[in-house]
Amino acid sequence: MTARLPSLNGLRAFEAAARHLSFTLAASELNVTQTAISHQIRRLEEELGIRLFIRQNRALALTPEARDYLPGVRAAFNDLRLATDRLLRKDDDKVLTVSTIASLAAKWLLPRLTDFQESHPGIDVRITTSTSLVDFQRDNVDAAIRYGRGQWPGVRADWLMADELFPVCSPSLLRGDKPLRTPADLKDHVLLHTNNSDDWRLWLTAAGLATGMSQQPGITFDMTFMTVQAAIDGMGVAMGRTSYVQDDIAKGRLVVPFRIALPSNAGFYLVSPDGRRETPKLAAFRQWLIAATQNKTHGINSLEPEIH
Repeated sequence: MTARLPSLNGLRAFEAAARHLSFTLAASELNVTQTAISHQIRRLEEELGIRLFIRQNRALALTPEARDYLPGVRAAFNDLRLATDRLLRKDDDKVLTVSTIASLAAKWLLPRLTDFQESHPGIDVRITTSTSLVDFQRDNVDAAIRYGRGQWPGVRADWLMADELFPVCSPSLLRGDKPLRTPADLKDHVLLHTNNSDDWRLWLTAAGLATGMSQQPGITFDMTFMTVQAAIDGMGVAMGRTSYVQDDIAKGRLVVPFRIALPSNAGFYLVSPDGRRETPKLAAFRQWLIAATQNKTHGINSLEPEIH
């Protein structure tokens, strides 16, 4: 005998309250009153004949039965959202959604994207930024550009490019009172950092300098493109990656004070679902992106400003 499905409103209230462990936050998310959430949960518990929540000292906890029930309920709602999204996205074959890192989008991808749009005017490209790995079963994303070694399970990873690491700064710093002639001169300058990056310490080791120099007073930013912009503005010396700084060097906004570069031990990949039927829009983007990265200069010695 097939079990009767419980109230959909009750299941929605349960999933939201279990995620937040709060009836108040669940009510705010679902745009109903806290009393309504309480009634829906109580009705669901009566339908199931199972207690779902334990209320203790203003805290809310799941019963063991609720913890077992929650993953299936959450997966069912995710499936409903995906099915509805596919139903309503009538222009799915024309919309290409690509997830990437914010700094790569700002400093490398966006300046080149016009070329793809001119070649493929029928494809509507949408760029989203995130540092998290994409879940192609859950996220509304066709492909992602990610940094790593390309060993991600369940996806196709197409190699795009690697970077070198080297200091960059505004041309004005080379003409200042404390010019940068040798790497040791960095002790007289502000070092610009990006959160959770070890690039300065690695480069200083390669240059034969004390790694403690990387801990001298400096400025730290959340994202690489902010660090690069601070260097352009003359705030200090940043550790550049080829993909993020090559255009600014070509335009004369940045210079490379020392010819010492550290090869990166990873690279950028175009990641897409493995085993899924290839769509024309994704095939076109992959072909264009690989060609664009092959035209990219790789070595520090090839990074020179344009002559006007």
